[in-house]
Amino acid sequence: MNNPFEVLGLKGWADPEEIRSAYRTLVKQCHPDMIQDPSQKEEAQRRMVALNLAYEEALRLASPRGQMPAVPELTPAEAMLMAKRYLAGDNPEAALRQLLRCTERDGDWYYLQGKALMAMDQFESAHQSFREAVRRCPDNNVYRSGALAAVVAQREAETLHGKVKKVLKSFRKK
Repeated sequence: MNNPFEVLGLKGWADPEEIRSAYRTLVKQCHPDMIQDPSQKEEAQRRMVALNLAYEEALRLASPRGQMPAVPELTPAEAMLMAKRYLAGDNPEAALRQLLRCTERDGDWYYLQGKALMAMDQFESAHQSFREAVRRCPDNNVYRSGALAAVVAQREAETLHGKVKKVLKSFRKK
């Protein structure tokens, strides 16, 4: 990951209030809900994920003893339960945020991260998450099928049919 302070447009170290202010400013500029063009919307979604990750990491680094004051850490069971609920509610970004509140990561954690990334059409990142799940639990065929599905989805997204499907999907969301 890049330096979270640089991602937020901050030079060097910043205090939590400066981090929040920079984050809010950037979110207003690139929030995917504000963009209509499907190709620009996908890039905005990627940017939002990067901003959210950088925001959480910068707050963690700037807070006393490396603790994020407003976002307590979750147990693996809590993080995965909340992530599953957000995925069921078609909110993969929130699912990712909940997963990131947990520092203990196992095969199930990486599998859920992969599912959230698949829902966001970030197939390459999803494939990497599924591969990490497989690395941790080599005999788990569910993890393996997730990795395969990510590769297939990535290849299909690169075809004309996949691009048309993506455009149609963006219209359905409106």
